[in-house]
Amino acid sequence: MDKRFQVTAEMRGYWEGLRGGRGVPLRSAVDPRGIERALEHAFILERIAPSIARFRLAGMHLSDLMGMEVRGMPLTSFFTPKARPLVAAVLEAVFQGPEIAELTLAGEGGFGKPALQAKLLILPLKSDLGDVTRALGCLVADGQIGRAPRRFDVIADSRTKVATGSVAAPEPALGSGFSEAARAFQPAPAPIGAPSEARRETATPEERRAMMRLVRSD
Repeated sequence: MDKRFQVTAEMRGYWEGLRGGRGVPLRSAVDPRGIERALEHAFILERIAPSIARFRLAGMHLSDLMGMEVRGMPLTSFFTPKARPLVAAVLEAVFQGPEIAELTLAGEGGFGKPALQAKLLILPLKSDLGDVTRALGCLVADGQIGRAPRRFDVIADSRTKVATGSVAAPEPALGSGFSEAARAFQPAPAPIGAPSEARRETATPEERRAMMRLVRSD
């Protein structure tokens, strides 16, 4: 393994540890503390349509390559037009197989864009609903970035089928690095005309009977 791309091996080892040979692990099991050395290169993808996945989270190395924040952008934005159909097919294999995908990349040349080699690893994850619509991965480029954005051609790709199976529900991952905020709980409003709990507690027996009659009359 080329030391320049050792982070991809570490990422795959972490993912293999999560699944423990049982199948595709859950997105909620991903803990940024387990991939600290890879966070700069790491990302989480969400499948939003057949062959299309966007970045939910991404490390700074990806933003440096693109010259902007990449969250919300499709993975194919990192590729040349001629490479995008193959990348779309790889994404669909990752989610539908499910499969592990490893791609060897070469940066598109041009003025201010020196030679750039890269490795891309995509590992399938299950959402909280149990469907394979998330992916953990990393993109590692070696060389001078030069003028951004840098886009890539695919030199080689390798895919490995993942044995499916049941996955024990893990504890949710802690930490902010790869956490996605949940919607705040909003209690349902009380019916109009319904007496408050505090008012019931301090009311006299006669007042409580009056309250009950008021509720029945609605």
